[in-house]
Formats: sequence, C-alpha cells, structure tokens
Amino acid sequence: MSTENNLDKTFNSSLKILSDLIAFKSISGEDNNSIINYCENIFNNLGAESFKIYDSNRKRVNLFATIKSKNKNGKKPIILSGHTDVVPVSKGWSTDPFKATIKNEKLYGRGSCDMKGFLSCLLAYAPIFSSSNINRDLHFSFTFDEETACQGAPLLIKELKKRNIIDAICIVGEPTNMKIIDAHKGCYEYTTHFYGLAGHSSHPDKGVNAIEYASNFIQKLLEIRKYLKNNPPRNSIFDPPYTTLQIGGISGGIARNVIADKCKVDWELRPAIKEDGEYVNKEIDKFINKNLQPEMKKTYPDSKIVKEIIGEIIGFDRKEKSEACEFVSSITGDNSRNVVSFGTEAGLFQEIGISTVVCGPGSIKQAHTVDEFIELTEIKKCLKFLDKLKKKSELN
Repeated sequence: MSTENNLDKTFNSSLKILSDLIAFKSISGEDNNSIINYCENIFNNLGAESFKIYDSNRKRVNLFATIKSKNKNGKKPIILSGHTDVVPVSKGWSTDPFKATIKNEKLYGRGSCDMKGFLSCLLAYAPIFSSSNINRDLHFSFTFDEETACQGAPLLIKELKKRNIIDAICIVGEPTNMKIIDAHKGCYEYTTHFYGLAGHSSHPDKGVNAIEYASNFIQKLLEIRKYLKNNPPRNSIFDPPYTTLQIGGISGGIARNVIADKCKVDWELRPAIKEDGEYVNKEIDKFINKNLQPEMKKTYPDSKIVKEIIGEIIGFDRKEKSEACEFVSSITGDNSRNVVSFGTEAGLFQEIGISTVVCGPGSIKQAHTVDEFIELTEIKKCLKFLDKLKKKSELN
C-alpha cells in the first residue's frame, strides 16, 4: 500500500477514534478511567507495554504505554504526551458537545482541539509504529487533569524518575498548528480561605467579617499586580512581558444582616520568571501573617486564613540549544520558535532533564470555546508529522 493510501486509511481511523474520545465526558476532576481503559486497550492489542498511575482514590489515572524498539542500542526514545481531560461545557453550543460533528471540513466537539485531536492521531498511527522496524522506543503519555493546574502529570513524572525514563525527547501535542513552541509562563492557582466569626449585623464589633478581610487581601493582590506590571523581567520574551496576576472569584456570606464567617478568594498568577512567583507568595504570606490574621484574632482567637494550593505549574524555559526543537524542525522543515501565554505540562518534563517541545494540531483559538472544533487539515498535518517521525526512527 502506498504511503498516501496508508495515510488516508489512518486519517479515517483517527476520525473514528476522535469521535469515540469526544464521547467520553472526561471533564477535569471527574473519573477518567473509561477513556484511559479505551486507550490502553488499543496499545495492549498491539503488544505495547503499559502502566498506570492513579490518584489517591483511584478515581483519576495516568497512562504510560511503550512500543519498544527491536534494537537495544537504538536512538533516544521519544515521549508523545497529551492530556485526556477537557474543560466544562458552557451553554450555547449549536451541536452536542460530546458527539463529534463534521461540517465544512471541521470536526466539532468538546476536546476536539484541546487535545483529543492529538491523542486520536497517536492512537490511529500506533499500529503503524508497532509494525515498523523502529530504532527507538516510543512512549505515549496520557494524563489526567491538566486543565486544573496539571494535577496528574507530577504523579507520572515521579514514576518516570523512579524508572529512570529521563534520557528522552518529549513532544507535548497541545494545539499550536504544528508550530514549535519552546517556552511559556508558569501558572500558579490558589484558593485562599478566610474563617471569621458570624454574628448579627447590628453588632459588627462582636463578629469577624471574613468578606471584609478577604477584600483587604484582594486589595493587596492588586497592589502586587501593579508592581509586577511595572517591573517586567529584563529581555522578557512573553506578551505581556511581565508576570500577570488575576482574581478569578470570591464567595462568602449567607445574608445581608449576618456577619460573614467564611469567604474564599480564587486567584492565579502566571510568572514570567520563577522568582516572581516566589516574590508574590512571600509578600502575600507576610501581609496575612503580620496584618490580617493578628487583627482577626483580636476579636476571635480561632480566626484563621488558609491558602489552598490548587496547583503550581512551573514555566517552560527557552533553551538556546534544544534537542527536542531540533528534532521537530528536522521533520517539519520549520526552524522558527515561538512562545505562548497558556500553560502546558512541558515544564514538568523539562524539569527532570527531558528535552521538550510543544507542537500539536489545532489552534488554541478554538480551545475552551463554545462550538470547539479542529480543522480536518490539522489532523492530516499531524498524521504526516507522525509518518515522518516513523521514517526518521526506522532501522537503516
């Protein structure tokens, strides 16, 4: 069978698999065992080796599968990495978000772009990898809850270190229109909880209003945000060039005439450099410990403020010499490198010494949107990329 016919067959297979993947409602935080079992079954039927890494209650799970080379002295392994979770669905879809719909050369469905499109390409092409005489191990990393501060990947990374799978090249297939991305900011997500003392609003001095202290906390965050904006890192490669800080939500209180004894603030920052993340946490912790908590405890000694770390995604740093970028460039013929504002799991792989690049099908402009879609041409581009990766990895 010719290469073109082979790719046509694989393209049709990828659309079928993508339809199956979209049907799994693998929203972040929910049980993802079903979609992982589906993926694992495809790899197991090919004779691939695999293992799973679960969260503490076995509700969510990562999958790591390997198609092994027949040559023990082969080239450096490749890790092809993606996440199985998707963001929740907003109202206003013109199609069923969990049923793949093709129209005007676009495939619609939640996760079609971010990032089940990439996963479907990997699963559709896996049989070709398996039947080829490859000169390197090919690893497939499928994680949970990337969309909520990369909660799954750190568990997998820990296992890779234990198994000494660190001398490798990693390609994270987030939507980049198959362009090379070699850096992005970090993403730190927090919820700060305020616990005061309830009481009647007619005697405000007898209670501790958690909302009011949360408001003071937010004001401090905004002061820090202004400082960060006015002090961007020198020679920053990002847009905007400075570390950003954002208040995502505040909730508390039960009635207008009741002093609120509880309040929580959701906030995040995206450090352009690691030091900015350290600075923000140091400043805000100091403000809480020296200003807010002592004042709250004057009225009610059991008052407290608790910071909940949702996740701290480290940044993905640009490397002047990147084996991963050079490898992808040798396949695509494109030597350009770009940065993005969104976060990925790339920095986690990079942190343990794995040369990493972000490159995958689809556009981030379609990710997380109502009527999310991926253009069918992007699926074809990704499959051609995998075909060239195979040829580059075959025994001579």
